[in-house]
Amino acid sequence: MAAAVFLDRDGVINENRDDYVKGWEEIRFLPGVFQALARLAATPFRIGLVTNQSAIGRGILTTEQVEEINRRLVEEIEAHGGRIDGVYYCPHRPDDGCDCRKPRPGLLLRAARELDLELDRSYLIGDAASDVEAAMAAGCRPILVLSGLGQRQRLLVQQQGYDHVLVVRDLAEAVGLILSQPAT
Repeated sequence: MAAAVFLDRDGVINENRDDYVKGWEEIRFLPGVFQALARLAATPFRIGLVTNQSAIGRGILTTEQVEEINRRLVEEIEAHGGRIDGVYYCPHRPDDGCDCRKPRPGLLLRAARELDLELDRSYLIGDAASDVEAAMAAGCRPILVLSGLGQRQRLLVQQQGYDHVLVVRDLAEAVGLILSQPAT
C-alpha cells in the first residue's frame, strides 16, 4: 500500500474565487505550484486532488463543466512535469448532509480504496479548517497553507484546538516539509 499527498484545489493550486471558478479562463495558478508538483511527482507518493465543488449543487456549474476544469488543470500540471493520480470532488451543497463533502472524510476514504492507500502515512494539504478536519477524520496528517483562505482559516483551526497542525506559507513549503520527513 502506498502513501498519498492529497491536495485541495482552490487556494492551494489555484486562486480562490468568492464567486467560484466557473470556467478554465478563471483558473489562476498560484506561484510555485508547478515546481512543487513536479518535485512531488518524482516521489513514490500518490497524488490526489480532493475538492468541494458545491457550485454543482447550487446550479452554478454542471458536473461536465467541473470535470472539464479539473481535466485541463491536470493536463497543465502534467505539461509542467507534475502528476495527479486521482481527482475526487464533492458536488453537494453544505446543507446536503453527504459523506463526501469536507470536513467529512468520504473523498479521502474513496481515494484510499481506489488507489490502495495507507491514510495514516498520507497528508492532506489545504487552506481551510474543513481540510484539516477531513484529514484528521480520515487519519491523515493535515497541513494548512496560508495561501487561499488559509490566513483567515488559521485562527479558526487554532480555536478548534488543532494547535499541532503544521502551518506553512504555500504548496511549495508544504511539499518541502513532507519531503524532509523520514520515510515511514
